[in-house]
This record gives sequence, C-alpha cells and structure tokens, in this order.
Amino acid sequence: MQTIEHNLAVVDRHIQGEACDVDSILDLYTDDIVLEVPGRGLRFVGRDAVRANYLAMWPSMAEVEITPLDRFATEHRVVDDMLVHLRLVGPGMVNAPVAIGARVALRLVHHFEMRDGLIAREQVFEMWNLREPEAGR
Repeated sequence: MQTIEHNLAVVDRHIQGEACDVDSILDLYTDDIVLEVPGRGLRFVGRDAVRANYLAMWPSMAEVEITPLDRFATEHRVVDDMLVHLRLVGPGMVNAPVAIGARVALRLVHHFEMRDGLIAREQVFEMWNLREPEAGR
C-alpha cells in the first residue's frame, strides 16, 4: 500500500475504533504519541495517557452522531474534518465549555502527524455550539 493510502487507512481505523474499543487502536500510535486538544488546554504524552483520556472521555458522551465532512492526506499528515452531535453526560470530557446534560453540535478538525506509518501527533481542534432541545426531549 502506498504511504498516503496507508495513512488514510490508519486514521480511518482510528476514527472508527476509538469509541468502540480503545485498546484496539493503541497500536496505531507511536510510543511517544502526543495528543493535544488546545481548546480545552489538554496534552497527553504516551499511549497510556492517551488511553486513560479516551476511557474517561467516551463514557461521558451519549447520543453521538458523527457526520464525516472531509479527509485528505500527504505522506506525513492527515486532516480529518467532521461534525459531531452529542449529549454530554459525565465529567470525563475535561474542561468542556458546556454543562453536563447539554446537547451540542461539535465541529472537530483532527490534524495527524504520521511517522513510519503510525500516528505520532494528534491535534484535535474543537468548535462547540449548544443545541436547543428538540420538542419532546
């Protein structure tokens, strides 16, 4: 598989697997992975720290709906753009700018730096918008 196609496949596996089975995606990262979420002031270094973040974060979300918008790659980078609708139901989304119970529309832009076919750095840029409750909810 060519480098760009490989990078796209790695990121696709990451996006598809992170919420379902965190341990299944850890081998997609370099040992020295750095995951940053600048909007919430978060930085995690190493697989164990990334794993702990995901294990806390995912149970704090419910009613998750993901709409992919765009994904493209070079030999050293992948950019993924998506829209996520969710309800925040717990404290594991550290420094979230909304209260627990809020329904939000979240624009996520991931910037992945790739090294030797693995994710070496992941930056997640979040744009948060509150959603009005739907009738009957």
